[in-house]
Amino acid sequence: MLTIDNVYRAAKALKGVARKTDVIHARNICPEAQLYLKTENLQVTGSFKVRGAYYKMSRLSSEEKAKGVVACSAGNHAQGVALAAQKNGIKAVICLPDGAPISKVEATKSYGAEVCLVKGVYDDAYQKALSLQAEKGYTFLHPFDDEDVIAGQGTIALELAEQIPDMDAVIVPIGGGGLISGVAFTIKTLFPNVKVYGVQAAGAPSMANSLKAGKISPLTSVSTIADGIAVKKSGELTYACCKQYVDEIVTVTDDEISAAILTLMEKQKLVTEGAGAVAVAAAMFGKVDVKGKKVVCVLSGGNIDVNILSRVISRGLMTSGRMCTLDVELMDKPGQLMNVAKAIAEQGGNVTSVSHERTDAGTDVNACYLRITLETRNFEHIQAIKKALSDCGFKVR
Repeated sequence: MLTIDNVYRAAKALKGVARKTDVIHARNICPEAQLYLKTENLQVTGSFKVRGAYYKMSRLSSEEKAKGVVACSAGNHAQGVALAAQKNGIKAVICLPDGAPISKVEATKSYGAEVCLVKGVYDDAYQKALSLQAEKGYTFLHPFDDEDVIAGQGTIALELAEQIPDMDAVIVPIGGGGLISGVAFTIKTLFPNVKVYGVQAAGAPSMANSLKAGKISPLTSVSTIADGIAVKKSGELTYACCKQYVDEIVTVTDDEISAAILTLMEKQKLVTEGAGAVAVAAAMFGKVDVKGKKVVCVLSGGNIDVNILSRVISRGLMTSGRMCTLDVELMDKPGQLMNVAKAIAEQGGNVTSVSHERTDAGTDVNACYLRITLETRNFEHIQAIKKALSDCGFKVR
């Protein structure tokens, strides 16, 4: 059974290994709430995962350590296991889905682990790790469905108990459920009245679906930019913990996640991956009632692939009304483009790209259309620009 004593033992074992990450008061993200950010994105290896991985490895017998360990991961558990193995002089083999961000793959290798890329998603990497365990005799380190791993993740809640003892709620990302299980168990043991909310990506709601169904319900597929929580099936232990200790689980879309990543970068100067931003997305978009409350969002990781960062930023800009694309129909005659540009400029819009097409099915023979991408302030600003164009006689499609 998971016990609070085991969480305290984990905290002792992690001294000198894991950082006690800062809690930052984010005044300008949700003005109606007192929002705090638990910055596990600044943890060693860039993720909370090192807590559970290191504590689990510290509990292995000498015989288990000698055999070496095998693990599966969407990327962050891999780095935690690799670092823990390096510090303990243990051989580590990590199975990663072939779609894992290159940055996570290379970081895992840099800690000295052997990486095995597996076609598919996390669950396919899990099956490969089990086959290697059977074949080679390695000790398997589960990324979330393990009491010691859960206890390690629960040390985050012990830190929060010291940092924000009067908190009203904690919002936590959920993939397989190890993080929220540890946090929820510890919080509810120490502060029974504090609410614990879980957040999943809308494209990977395995735990949310399971709790609604009253049993573990695997997904047939997952699709989300939050690769760290793209898990098809929750664990047995984590399902039981969530059922008992978590107050509610909500979901957020990829667009909402992108907006949260952008907001954290702009307003807090913090880089998070998709999974690390879901708690903030839930608060920003009203998925959880935070009004008038002191709420902590756990930023679970910061290992975002720089190759997709620009795309995420663009999605975030559009979701926040900071960028838009308009199709403007106009007559093909001199001066029209100048008049469109003038109308936009007078409203303070900034044109970043223009595409001009003279033929399009459904338009007048003498008509053409412009596809214009703009930098804008918000959705109200977009509407003001569209109205100004309409007032000038242009048709905005």
